Amino acid sequence: MKIDRMIGILSILLQKEKVTAPYLAEKFEVSRRTINRDIEALCMAGIPLVTEPGQNGGVSIMEGYTIDRTLFTSSDMQAILAGLRGLDSISGTNRYQQLMEKLSVGTSNLLAGDTHILIDLSSWYKSALSPKIELIHNAIVTEQQITFTYYSPKGESARTVEPYDLIFQWASWYLWGWCEKSEDFRLFKLMRMTNLSLDAPFEKRAVSVPDLSPRHIFPPQFTVKAKIHPAYKWRLVEEFGPESFQTLPDGMLLFTTEFSDSNSVIGWIASFGEGAELLEPQELREEVFRFGEGICQKYRPASES
Repeated sequence: MKIDRMIGILSILLQKEKVTAPYLAEKFEVSRRTINRDIEALCMAGIPLVTEPGQNGGVSIMEGYTIDRTLFTSSDMQAILAGLRGLDSISGTNRYQQLMEKLSVGTSNLLAGDTHILIDLSSWYKSALSPKIELIHNAIVTEQQITFTYYSPKGESARTVEPYDLIFQWASWYLWGWCEKSEDFRLFKLMRMTNLSLDAPFEKRAVSVPDLSPRHIFPPQFTVKAKIHPAYKWRLVEEFGPESFQTLPDGMLLFTTEFSDSNSVIGWIASFGEGAELLEPQELREEVFRFGEGICQKYRPASES
């Protein structure tokens, strides 16, 4: 992409006193004419570049110009490259690796990014997820609708959506787009999509900013209290934080938090086996009881029937 190449050229000129057009053409795998057009575009953008002909000539930033040649410090570059590596972890191509190489020209020691921060955004289902990300990203850039089959707790449905943003949140990838069926902006989980394909072009509308706060996505309906065996303290800390419980005199953990639906409560309590007891609310205690009875009936040995 042209903007990637121009950023790369500027990065090289900030790190080197002078480079030749053939060098840049070879580095970015384009013609000298393309490099010359990029240099003209940078000049039009306000960067005073000087071109000197001859054996010792080349392209450089005008001497005395006040641009800070440390625009990207070592720490800045490492942070940028670490972020790009994170994006590359979910891409089905080597697009971001190529951009990393362009940005790190002349500072090969930075190519690894911040070696103390490793960002891996890939999923266990990367082989299925990466093609979806690539297709949706292409649809966003080219302003094309996408169609897909969507699976949610409410059932299966066919959707036609104007895609606007790819979002990584809650350890999952989502699409933010205008849904024709809902006639509103909606958040769709990529792993719940099948039969994904490009559709008709669309004209972009004013995009609302998605509210990604947990209380908006999962509005609380129940305040839950439960006794949890101390052997599961690690789960409470990991899932809800150390402030979500207090230790009782007998060593049990009194857990309190909010849940958005009853099925989540029942499933969560059941996942502890005998290690948890739901205390409140009472109506959900009764649902847990009925759930337990149903499980007992389903798995009761035939000899006891």
